[in-house]
Amino acid sequence: MKLSRIALAGGVAASTVLLIAGPAAAHVSVQPVGEAAKGGYATLNFKVPNERDQASTVKLEVNFPADHPLSSVTPQAVPGWKIDISKSKLAKPLEVHGKKITEAVSKVTWTADEGEIAPGYFQQFPVSVGALPEDADQLVFKAIQTYDNKEVVRWIEEPTAGGEEPDSPAPVLKLTAAAEDGHGGGADDAKKTDDHKAADTDASAKESTTAASSSTSDTTARTLGIIGIVIGIGGIVFGVLAGRRRSA
Repeated sequence: MKLSRIALAGGVAASTVLLIAGPAAAHVSVQPVGEAAKGGYATLNFKVPNERDQASTVKLEVNFPADHPLSSVTPQAVPGWKIDISKSKLAKPLEVHGKKITEAVSKVTWTADEGEIAPGYFQQFPVSVGALPEDADQLVFKAIQTYDNKEVVRWIEEPTAGGEEPDSPAPVLKLTAAAEDGHGGGADDAKKTDDHKAADTDASAKESTTAASSSTSDTTARTLGIIGIVIGIGGIVFGVLAGRRRSA
């Protein structure tokens, strides 16, 4: 009897933990594909779970940080969803590769066209961004989720260091240390591409050298073969003539 009561109490406690942890974990979040290095470029996935049993998510709005504007924001097409990109003028222009950028993306909106996020499902919305700031440890993206029953959930509360998670936390992207070359992941990818091209060039040169050597060897062998045949024929003719002289 005592063992059953202990098991029952443990089960109730576990259920309580799940009930408490469940809603806190089911919010709009952002995660990079790989790392989001300072000063580099990254692909971000905005993950949107459906928290309602009787409604589907039909719209997502993601606001980009105004204090750290991004010069490049390119969303990936998501089947069944329309994408709208809003831009705003910058108080202080950005300089990227020697070119001044006077406006930046302030918001990206996905609206269900033929698709939706049904109860019990989630959807990811990929976006390529850069260059990530070098003077920040994180970026906050305030998001607004709309259901087909007109309910709107605002994921806009910014977390505080050492504090408890808000009821409606905004998606937060943690930035990692910049790459050694100071250009982030994009530069690493470019370097890898250059290395691959150099390797391909070396391989092609080696193949050409091998082919040339093989061709030279074949030509030499054929020449020696022909010379051998000529010498052989000459020997036969000489032998025939010598035989006739002896007979005479």
